[in-house]
Amino acid sequence: MELNTEIKKATDPIYQKVSNVIPEIEWAFHAPLIHKINMLKKEKNAVVLAHNYQTPEIFHGIADIAADSLALAVEAKKTDADIIVLCGVHFMAETAKLMNPSKKILLPDMGAGCSLAESITGKDVRMLKEKYPSVPVVTYINTSAEVKAESDICCTSANAVKVVESLGVDKVIFLPDQYMAKYVQTKTKVQIISWIGTCIVHERFSAHEIKDIKKQNPEIVVLTHPECPPEVIASSDFTGSTSGMSQYVKKNQPSKVMLVTECSMSDNVQVENPNVQFIKPCNLCPHMKTITLPKILDCLEKETNEILIPEIISRKARKAVERMVAVGRSH
Repeated sequence: MELNTEIKKATDPIYQKVSNVIPEIEWAFHAPLIHKINMLKKEKNAVVLAHNYQTPEIFHGIADIAADSLALAVEAKKTDADIIVLCGVHFMAETAKLMNPSKKILLPDMGAGCSLAESITGKDVRMLKEKYPSVPVVTYINTSAEVKAESDICCTSANAVKVVESLGVDKVIFLPDQYMAKYVQTKTKVQIISWIGTCIVHERFSAHEIKDIKKQNPEIVVLTHPECPPEVIASSDFTGSTSGMSQYVKKNQPSKVMLVTECSMSDNVQVENPNVQFIKPCNLCPHMKTITLPKILDCLEKETNEILIPEIISRKARKAVERMVAVGRSH
């Protein structure tokens, strides 16, 4: 596809927004795809949901809803679109299907997985429930529908502490991120029984790396995700979900900031905060990066890669997600 006058006119407002993070030479490739996808969305009554870790041309170019896992789960249920294209990883597409059982949910790359989701199975959860009878299971949203179906309630990094405390118990099983579990434990008196999963992006950061950056940039503000190791969190100035990080930058406008999370997050937040300097020694998520504009266009044109969940799993998993959303509404 060529970047003709019509496409240039239609996509220029988007490029003006992202020009500080996408070189013009790259935009010539992205713009025709963005234009075609946006036209197709109208034709097919489709919406695109994009996670904060998607690249800027997706996040700012075609997304109707761009947010963290919690907001995507909530907003997916509100849409009246016939088709939802989920630009994220497989568990996110499954969650969108749980919230919209009658809608067609498409995932541009069915191989877009997650190290956390792959670290635990439904069988593992059943084993834990046998070992700790009557202890409720709180499952991080970064899990398969099969695992959610074995859980009492889901949570995200944005609401994990709130969800744990909403149960009114003195002990919970918290799955599957061991670092998130340790972080939650520092915020609550509820005893946390954890699993051994980790995120391949966040576990690679080190406290030494952060201390070195702070030495070179004394004025820098370091924001970390709770999936990071405890020593990394201890070296930072603020810890929060992707939405929490974004809100922190928007509200405080630090002169210089480092987001200790997936690379594209910094680009997407920088677009909205042009006066803030971003230091970006970040790590890429290989799963998120399998989602590309050509794949999005292909799956929307052909309506392929539809997410289907067996009803017996879907019904139980949906209850765990809906309980999480209800906790958000009740506070």
